[in-house]
Amino acid sequence: AIGLSRADVYIANVIKCRPPGNRNPEPDEVAFCQPFLFRQIDLVGPRVIVALGTFAAQALLGVDTPISKLRGRVHPYRGGSSLVPTFHPAFLLRSPDRKRDVWEDMKHVRALLDGRD
Repeated sequence: AIGLSRADVYIANVIKCRPPGNRNPEPDEVAFCQPFLFRQIDLVGPRVIVALGTFAAQALLGVDTPISKLRGRVHPYRGGSSLVPTFHPAFLLRSPDRKRDVWEDMKHVRALLDGRD
């Protein structure tokens, strides 16, 4: 909806395998995978990173702040990238009333990519 095709984006995960039982990763699992994620970010050199959900946003920013407090603003990130936290798609399935928030976040992403913000 913001004019990006799949070829325009790079998708990465905080950890490189799904923990047993589809649980959230433990801190030591994140710590083990973090150098791989940071290397991916450094190689790709994105202008904008969208962190989908609480876990991704907290892991990337190194905070324990709830996603509801992190989203809605841009966080400077690694070497000049802009990090935009927003709600995870699975959360939106349970809380469709929050889709408007994500749409506002995505419009902000488009503005950042267009150099308007």
